[in-house]
This record gives sequence, C-alpha cells and structure tokens, in this order.
Amino acid sequence: MTIKDTPEEWQVTGSRTPFVGNKTSVRTDEVVMPDGAVVTRDYQVHPGSVAVLALDEEGRVLVLRQYRHPVRHKLWEIPAGLLDVPGENPLHAAQRELYEEAHVKAEDWRVLIDVYPTPGGCDEAVRIFLARGLSDVEGERFEVSEEEADMELARVPAEEVVRGALAGELHNNCLVVGVLALTAARAGDGLDALRPAEAPWPARPFQA
Repeated sequence: MTIKDTPEEWQVTGSRTPFVGNKTSVRTDEVVMPDGAVVTRDYQVHPGSVAVLALDEEGRVLVLRQYRHPVRHKLWEIPAGLLDVPGENPLHAAQRELYEEAHVKAEDWRVLIDVYPTPGGCDEAVRIFLARGLSDVEGERFEVSEEEADMELARVPAEEVVRGALAGELHNNCLVVGVLALTAARAGDGLDALRPAEAPWPARPFQA
C-alpha cells in the first residue's frame, strides 16, 4: 500500500484572530466536523521556515547552539530561519540563513525533507535542505544580535548527531529530522537521488 498525505479543507463557519505578534499570530476557526458538529480550533499562523543540513567533506554536520526561551534550553540546531520575505524562493532563504548564521556557502543543494512540525496546533511548514560542497564566505561576518549574539558553532560527525538524538540528548526538530533523513537517504538510493533544490513545495508555493 502506498500512503500519501492529501490536501483537504473542512468548512469553516467563522474565523477571528485574537492575537497578532511580530512574526506569527493566533487564529480561532469554527470548523464543521464530519458528524455536523461545529468545534473551535485555535492555532498559530506561521509564515513557514527553511533549515539547512550542511554536510562537509568529512561527513560532519554544521551545527549551532542557541538559547530558546520557551523551553529554557540551549539547543544544538542546524541553520534555519523564517520565510518572512513575501514570495521569497525557499532556496534563496536557506542560502541566506547559512551565510548569516554560519558564514558558509555551498555548491550543491538538494531538498532533504519537508515537514509540518506541529500540525495539530500550528500551520508552519518547514523545508530542510541538504547542502554540500561547503566553503567559507569571504569578507566580514554578518552582524548578529539578541539570542544569536551568544551562538556557538561546531561541526559534528553525522553519526554522533544520530546517537545524541536517539539517546535523548538532542531535541531540536530540524536537527533530529534532518540527520535521520540524511541517514535514511544514504541507506536508500543515495544523496544524489534526493529532489532538486527547486522542487515544488505545495505547502509554501514560491516564485522560481
């Protein structure tokens, strides 16, 4: 049996936005259920995100350590950021994030995996790219601020990241999903069989 997610939209009889933040908001919809009942569903409205699993020639993953206030942790993550520029190509956004957060560029880009991190409470969609052929960017580093001012960078063997994830020592969604997808791709048809970097993304349509 082949399983595949399919788009579907149930009837909404009413909608309001009780909170609007700097980057996201909260929406309350009145949704008609299959049995005819109308229920309230609250969820975060999110512009979407991109993340980059940058893999160097030694098989190490470029990771960064950043404070995340909601969970009161410093988490090891991969470079990532919001799609907060209307109509921006996700690949261009990913390249920007890799430059801004790690001062690195890459020659080879592919789509590693697409996910909805928390579909029960947020409409965020994330595309995780695989970047290879890494090199340092010339010139001054991008100026950082706030949480990013305290950020640490490292390169860690992919196998060590997998071990840490399975041991419950690493928790960031994009890092864990990305490195496990990398492992699965290597064990399957190989990294060169991954989708091209400009592959369609129905969750967040973009301009080519």
